[in-house]
Amino acid sequence: MSKSTAEIRQAFLDFFQSKGHQVVSSSSLVPNNDPTLLFTNAGMNQFKDVFLGLDKRAYSRATTSQRCVRAGGKHNDLENVGYTARHHTFFEMLGNFSFGDYFKNDAINFAWELLTGENWFNLPKEKLWVTVYATDDEAYDIWAKEVGVPEERIIRIGDNKGGAFASDNFWQMGDTGPCGPCTEIFYDHGDHIWGGPPGSPEEDGDRYIEIWNLVFMQFNRQADGTMLPLPKPSVDTGMGLERISAVLQHVNSNYEIDVFSTLIAEVAKATGATDLSSKSLRVIADHIRSCAFLISDGVIPSNENRGYVLRRIIRRAIRHGNMLGAQDTFFYKLVAPLIAVMGSAADELKQQQVLVEQVLKTEEEQFARTLERGLALLDEELASLKGDTLDGETAFRLYDTYGFPIDLTADVCRERNLKVDEAGFEKAMEEQRRRARESSGFGADYNSMIRVDSATQFCGYDHLELKSTVTALFRDGQPVDEIHAGETAVVVLDETPFYGESGGQVGDKGVLKSGAVEFAVSDTQKYGQALGHQGTLTQGSLRVNDRVDAQVDIARRNRIRRNHSATHLLHAALRQILGEHVAQKGSLVNDKYLRFDFSHFEAMKAEEIRQVEDLVNEQIRRNLPVQTEVMALEDAKSKGAMALFGEKYDDHVRVLTMGDFSTELCGGTHTSRTGDIGLFRIQSESGTAAGIRRIEALTGEGAIASVHQQSDLLDEVAHLVKGDANNLSDKVRAVIDRARVLEKEIQQLKGQQAAQESASLSSNAKLVKGVKLLVSQLDNVEPKLLRTMVDDLKNQLGSAVIVLATVADEKVSLIVGVTKDLTDRVKAGELIGYVAQQVGGKGGGRPDMAQAGGSDVQALPAALGSVEAWIETKL
Repeated sequence: MSKSTAEIRQAFLDFFQSKGHQVVSSSSLVPNNDPTLLFTNAGMNQFKDVFLGLDKRAYSRATTSQRCVRAGGKHNDLENVGYTARHHTFFEMLGNFSFGDYFKNDAINFAWELLTGENWFNLPKEKLWVTVYATDDEAYDIWAKEVGVPEERIIRIGDNKGGAFASDNFWQMGDTGPCGPCTEIFYDHGDHIWGGPPGSPEEDGDRYIEIWNLVFMQFNRQADGTMLPLPKPSVDTGMGLERISAVLQHVNSNYEIDVFSTLIAEVAKATGATDLSSKSLRVIADHIRSCAFLISDGVIPSNENRGYVLRRIIRRAIRHGNMLGAQDTFFYKLVAPLIAVMGSAADELKQQQVLVEQVLKTEEEQFARTLERGLALLDEELASLKGDTLDGETAFRLYDTYGFPIDLTADVCRERNLKVDEAGFEKAMEEQRRRARESSGFGADYNSMIRVDSATQFCGYDHLELKSTVTALFRDGQPVDEIHAGETAVVVLDETPFYGESGGQVGDKGVLKSGAVEFAVSDTQKYGQALGHQGTLTQGSLRVNDRVDAQVDIARRNRIRRNHSATHLLHAALRQILGEHVAQKGSLVNDKYLRFDFSHFEAMKAEEIRQVEDLVNEQIRRNLPVQTEVMALEDAKSKGAMALFGEKYDDHVRVLTMGDFSTELCGGTHTSRTGDIGLFRIQSESGTAAGIRRIEALTGEGAIASVHQQSDLLDEVAHLVKGDANNLSDKVRAVIDRARVLEKEIQQLKGQQAAQESASLSSNAKLVKGVKLLVSQLDNVEPKLLRTMVDDLKNQLGSAVIVLATVADEKVSLIVGVTKDLTDRVKAGELIGYVAQQVGGKGGGRPDMAQAGGSDVQALPAALGSVEAWIETKL
């Protein structure tokens, strides 16, 4: 019996754990601290800083099953998904990594043992082919002489992509930085499927499929193209879980493995589809994976960046659902079956299930409305179309603005015997892709980043002042031995009380002193395992190996501590009041306030905000002890500690408990008891995206200052309405009621004025080809009264075309009224458009009434003067 995908994933991790590898959890699909990358798209992303020498880990070999998304930026497979055997937006990449530990020999032998070992994947050796980089004789010899792969099944691949080192078998992180040759392992599905081995003219067939890529990081590529050997050669491998599952489950297409066959059946059930061979079923089965995991990793549909890519994938899935005949919202119903079929890989998704379903449902309902708007806009465009082809620019605008797929536009046009300029659409699309490519991609020169070989011991939990030794100095990103007064630099110490920014908490400020030498620290940041004190040397000079007295700004640190501890109380209180679905989606803790983003589907009600604030203050008054202990990650999770959004955790973690109220993983600095927070006040609650809310709050003296400010404001209002704290609301209500009465009187007077103006205006109407035309610019008339005046004039004149204009605040307001008997010849919407464009504006409306605005006041008289001639052409 063949293994399930979940079992294959586990077997891979178990194999490498047995070879001394640390099993590391999949990182988030939103890359941690990597602005160059749209989504995590390979297993090595979370170890990038380790490979670059910017970070060190407690282990030198690791293994992961990393969730990946390729659907935007450089790696965009979206258009192929569902139509080929192996393209996905979401996939899992199995990998094993060596950070300067083992190299080619072990990597190749590990791979062969896992693939062919009878206790492991037990694949027939004769079915496996390998490729190596043309000049990598070392790898060739290991395969041929040690492993014993016949030479006719080892293929050398040279620079087949048009330049030096541009090869399928030469990997590089970017234009500079780590790179090296790779060896790829292929599986032969058999001669009943078309295709040839790699490097042959038929290599694009589906017979020989690459299942594993072993990258040997050997060189550091300089900006001038020079290849320098890396001091610690490393290994990075990647094997698609879906591909190896297809091989081990004896199917040729990834869409036939257990995960997809289950999901496809669920899609058919949710959409009512009966044709199980439809490509649309595959598209939706693939897309629910990427959409659900992206949302659970904090991406929310929007019109920019990651959110825009997510929105496109959701809409593509919904469109395919519509094509299958789905009558109702269906996409969110696939989250539960997805969690069931993904096994342990869906543990985090399961915790966020309610949020993920809510976001998908809301987005689908919104897209239904968008489709209606897009169709209305398309109708307008087609009604005014000259010729039989809709231009590509318009088709692209519909796609870009309304998410309106080109195939839907083409469908609508086909029904009306019209064509779409698809080449023009593609041109506009390619232009957008080019912009996307330019904005993504690795822009950084990896050799210019600050690399710190030493580690800094953080002692700031227990000390706020400490004698320490300078281990490195950096000026303009370059290491130096000495800095002088007036220079800005980064100082690295062997141990420090300064907290480096992380986990939402800002870095410490303070001073480093040594005799007459003084360095003002403006921020503290992490550089791998080191902490860098950024700032300016205000006097003296500082050298590597100098001893300094590191002093944290204590008052500022105490304010930060209060805000950070209050954030933990707030998180626990929100879960109690709103429900267990609340999960942290980001935070900021500085010395002025705290900001906390969390998942929740609707704005909090005033009483909920009050309940949360009261609950937090109750915990402050309980004066609970704040305790920390370091333990294994698994022990912490079993203790109920909540892992926080977007954080990287090592195998040992710091667990922070506040009495019986809150238990979380946290590396930040905190008060020793909750009572030290003093007072907690919520300043605002708002939405930042669909399903994400944000609270900003104050603690300690900041909270007390806000109480005083509010009290002063109430006193001032009481003084203005001649009241006091006891009768303030009555006094304000009386002022509002009085204002309402006066406003009503003013409106009545304005209405009478408008009626009088209309009566005197009607005598100014002139006959144009037997039709009454009244054109007038009015002074001192409110724009909103124009509509009333047009209705009055229509009644007085019986049959007429009326054009009125007024100017207020340097803006032109226009209105056109046409009595019903004339709308077949004169359309108000067309006339207003003609006049509005002359005054730098635009507008529209019904055939009998239309309004517009404009900005060119000087052009108004001439624009009104042109109406009569325009009317003559219509009559």
